[in-house]
Amino acid sequence: MKPTLLILAAGMGSRYGGLKQVEPVGPNGEAIIDYSIYDAIRAGFGKVVFVIRESFADAFREKFGPKLEGKIEVDYVYQELDNLPKEFSLPEGREKPWGTAHAILVTKDLINEPFCALNADDFYGFNAYKVMAEYLSQSSDATEYSMVGYKLHNTLSDYGSVSRGVCDVDENNLLQKIVETTKILKREDKIISVEPDGTEKQLTGNESVSMNIWGFKPSIFNSLEEKFSAFLKNHINEPKSEIFIPSVVFDMIQEEKASVKVLEADSPWFGVTYKEDKPRVVAKINQLIDAGEYPEKLF
Repeated sequence: MKPTLLILAAGMGSRYGGLKQVEPVGPNGEAIIDYSIYDAIRAGFGKVVFVIRESFADAFREKFGPKLEGKIEVDYVYQELDNLPKEFSLPEGREKPWGTAHAILVTKDLINEPFCALNADDFYGFNAYKVMAEYLSQSSDATEYSMVGYKLHNTLSDYGSVSRGVCDVDENNLLQKIVETTKILKREDKIISVEPDGTEKQLTGNESVSMNIWGFKPSIFNSLEEKFSAFLKNHINEPKSEIFIPSVVFDMIQEEKASVKVLEADSPWFGVTYKEDKPRVVAKINQLIDAGEYPEKLF
C-alpha cells in the first residue's frame, strides 16, 4: 500500500499577511505545494489529502485540482473551528485554528494507511519525501512513527522570529524529547530563544529541529482524539491556544505508546513565514531548476 501525503494548509498566514499556501514562487506560477506534490509523486506516494478551510476551498481546488487530475489521487478535508468533540462548544470570539494536532485529527475518517503530514508552506526537498516514503513502506509496527530532522541554523528567517520543535535524539536516531519553542530569532551573530516569560537562551544552531514533516500510522488518531479533548478541557477559552503535533508525539513517547525514528535526508529546507522571505525562496527554486533538480514547468 502506497503512503499518503497529508498537506496542512488551513492556517490563515497571519504573519505573512495573506493566503501564502498558494503564493506563486515558481517560474510558471507554481506554489511550494506544487513542488511538494511533484516530489511526493516521484517518491512513491499514492494519494494527497489537503486540510483547508472551507472559506477558501473554491480558490484552492481551482488552483490544484485540474493540474493534478490523472497524476495522483486527491482529497480535501475542512479544518473548521467548530469541528470539536460533541461535549464541547465553540467559544464566542474564537478566530484562530486549533493547531496542527487538530488539523491531522480531522482527517481520521479519510486516511487508513501510513501517511506523511507536513506544512503547506515549507519546501522540504525531494530526499525528505524519498526517505519518508521508504520508511513508511517498510515499517510494519503500528506504533513506529518517524520525522525528518533539520539543523536549526538552516531553518531561520532573516525577517522575524520562528517557531520550532527542538529535538533530543539518542544514538539509535530515536526521538527522546521535543520542545515546541515559539520564538527563535537571529540577533547579530547569535541564535536566541525567547521563553514565554521573556527570559532568553542562546542556541548553537546545530540542534535538530522538527519542521513538521512527520510519518504516522493510523494508530495516531486515537491518541489525537484523547489529547485534543484533554487540551480543550484546560484551554478552550484561551483565544490563541493551539495544540501542536510535536507535544502530542512527545506525550506518546513518554507514555511508551509510540517510537519516532529521526530520518536524515540531507535536503534543502526553506519556507515563507514573512512576505520578505519570498524573494529568497524564488531565488532558491530557480537555483534548483538551473541545477536540473526540477523542470521549469512542473505540471
